[in-house]
Amino acid sequence: MSISTPGGPERRPTVVSTGKKPAAGRPAPGAKAGSGKPTGSPRAGGKGPRKPVTPVKVSQGRAWGPIALFVAVGVLAAGIIGYGAWASFQGSKPWDKRANAIEGIVNIRKTDKASLEYESHKSGPLTYKYSPPVGGVHNAAWQNCMGDVYDAPIASEHAVHSLEHGAVWITYRPDLPKDQVDKLASKVRGVEKTLMSPYEGLDKPISLQAWGYQLKVDNADDSRIDEFIKDLRVNASVEGPTALCNTGITATGTTPRELQQQQQPTQ
Repeated sequence: MSISTPGGPERRPTVVSTGKKPAAGRPAPGAKAGSGKPTGSPRAGGKGPRKPVTPVKVSQGRAWGPIALFVAVGVLAAGIIGYGAWASFQGSKPWDKRANAIEGIVNIRKTDKASLEYESHKSGPLTYKYSPPVGGVHNAAWQNCMGDVYDAPIASEHAVHSLEHGAVWITYRPDLPKDQVDKLASKVRGVEKTLMSPYEGLDKPISLQAWGYQLKVDNADDSRIDEFIKDLRVNASVEGPTALCNTGITATGTTPRELQQQQQPTQ
C-alpha cells in the first residue's frame, strides 16, 4: 500500500525532532543500527579522537671509560704474565749461555782456551796476555774477595787466583769520577766473591773479569755490569762453589807477596 503525500510522488516520512535523547540502547536518529562506531562528538578543530602516544626509547651511549680501563688492565696483566714467562725461560738457561748472550762480552774460554791453562802456582811477578788478566798461571795466595773494595791497585797474580775461586774482579781507571766509583762499589761491597780495584792503562773506563770472561764498558750505569756479576759470580769458578774467598791477601800494591808478607809496605 502506497502513501500519497501532497505535491508529489512517494517520499519517506519526515522525522520530527522532539528534543529528547534516545533511550539507552537505541541508536540516535539517522545512525545505522549495529554500526559499532562511537557517536561522541569530534575534538575541537575537526580532528578525530586522540590516539595513544607510543613511549620513545632513549638510546644510551656505551660506557667507554670502564671498557677502556678493562682493556688496559687486561693488556697490563698479559704483559706481566708474558714477561714472567720470558724471565723464567731466561733463568732456566745454563749460566754460560746467559753469559754469552751479554752484548760485548769476550769468552776467552772459547776463543783462547790455551791462555788459561797452567800446571802449578808460581811466585813473583808474572806476565799475562790480556789486560787485566782473566786467568792462567797465578800466585798461590789469592786476593781477599769477600766484597772487598780496594782504593789502590792490587797484584794481578793474586786477583787471578781469586778469579779461579769464582770471583768477579771489577777494575776501573784511576781517574774515573767519584760518583762512578761509588756506584761500582755499591755493587761489590759486602757481596762474597767480588772485589774491585783501580787499574792503570785500561782502554775503557771500566773492565770486568771472571775466569775466562771479560767485559769492558764506558760507565757504571751500564746494565750489563749487573748481568755479568749475576751470571758469572761463583758460576765461573774452576775449583767449585766451595773455594774460599776469605783469608786471602788484603794489602794493596802491584807486587805479589805471600800471606805472611802482606803487612809490609806496598810497592
